[in-house]
Amino acid sequence: MTTQLITSRDNPLVQRLRKHVQDPSAYRKLGEVWLEGDHLCSACLARGVPVALAVIADTAWQGEHGVAQAFDEQARRLSELARQASKVVVVPEALWKAFTSLESPARLGFLLNRPGLDGQGAGIRPGVRTVVLDRVQDAGNVGSILRSASAMGFEQLVALKGTAALWSGKVLRAGMGAHFALHLVEQVNADDLDALGVPMVATSSHTDQMLPSAPLPDPCAWVMGHEGQGVAESVMAKCQLRVAIPQPGGEESLNVAAAAAVCLYESLRRRQSA
Repeated sequence: MTTQLITSRDNPLVQRLRKHVQDPSAYRKLGEVWLEGDHLCSACLARGVPVALAVIADTAWQGEHGVAQAFDEQARRLSELARQASKVVVVPEALWKAFTSLESPARLGFLLNRPGLDGQGAGIRPGVRTVVLDRVQDAGNVGSILRSASAMGFEQLVALKGTAALWSGKVLRAGMGAHFALHLVEQVNADDLDALGVPMVATSSHTDQMLPSAPLPDPCAWVMGHEGQGVAESVMAKCQLRVAIPQPGGEESLNVAAAAAVCLYESLRRRQSA
């Protein structure tokens, strides 16, 4: 492990980190992902993801270039996480504001080398339990669906063009580390979905097939659509099954993240019952 002190806003690394904050899809061009905060960094390490570079505030770094201070348990923890990286860059805490999207400085971030993030469908794994996102645009919804997919034992998430950037800061924070438990492919077209090799299932209010009694295949690919428009016809045409979620309370529809959680749990329940 090597360490370096950076104090200038004009440093190339600081400029790159600013691009990550300013453009949610910058990672596609840069071939790297910026994780901010100890929870995401811990989740990354727990999954065995190699970390090329850690960036830490001087107020949290217990070592060379760190600010002299009394024993700080949080600083000790952040320093231990940072030391798992091949290289550690220390910056003044005041400089952190130049490349953060958080109101309170996280004081620790990882920069991961992730080439090929614009998979274009080539990375789809056939025959596995999958969630397909069709133009789901809210970053919070996308991150929440990622968490549900991971929790319910799904292995892959495929995002069609028009879906929020999967590795953007907002989606990463909403996903709470689920990114590292799933195989993620984005920027795909409807025709790319033929590579899934499993039946596709979509929710629809225009069907009499109710979720609790529907003959759900396993494995399958659950398709979740745009918050307002739902699943596009070109994608719906590829689905072997359409199901409706019972809503005796009379609501017109569920939030897409809530609907996904219900559907993915039902798939899990069926598997465990079998």
